[in-house]
Amino acid sequence: MAIILAFDTSAAHCAAALLIGDRIAASSFEPMEKGQAERLIPLCEDLLGAAGLGWRDLTAIAVGTGPGNFTGVRIAVAAARGLALSLGIPALGVTRLEAVAYGLPRPVMVVEDARRGEVYAQAFGAAPGEAQLTTMGALETTVRDFVGSAAGPAAEATGGRVVDQPLPMTQAMAFIAAGRVGVQPRPAPFYLRGADAAPPSDPPPVILP
Repeated sequence: MAIILAFDTSAAHCAAALLIGDRIAASSFEPMEKGQAERLIPLCEDLLGAAGLGWRDLTAIAVGTGPGNFTGVRIAVAAARGLALSLGIPALGVTRLEAVAYGLPRPVMVVEDARRGEVYAQAFGAAPGEAQLTTMGALETTVRDFVGSAAGPAAEATGGRVVDQPLPMTQAMAFIAAGRVGVQPRPAPFYLRGADAAPPSDPPPVILP
């Protein structure tokens, strides 16, 4: 029986869900602007403990790979890869966009707020379209069903309609990962925007002999 722990820190939250077989046994979502690195492992341990399980009971780990906050994505992906290595189980990456679209009739367009007047968008039909970082005004699609945190403005701008996301993101990630065990390489961050940090403008120090 599959026991999959899914977690995500790609935005201002720390979230996790535990899938046992074909049911979600426990889940948690905690809004937070910072502190995900310190909170993630204790949160996961709380979920496992509530189900009477330990780390060694897991058969796989699912992790949100973004797009989203640069540091947040790296926190979750690094934790998933480290846990997978230490436990000898696979780690499976799931994007935020495909998790939001999970369980919905196709075609559907996921539109998530990316801040700075931009959105992350991806259409899901018979096959997933290309994920993009764009503005609401530049969003072009023939899809009329929209889901995600920016679905309302997108539907209004295109004459479409908003549909509800069936499952919380980490629960959807767990179910998606259950179908990928054994067929996916180790997870890597999925970025649509570059890091905010820039290299220092000062010249490097001179090292004397």
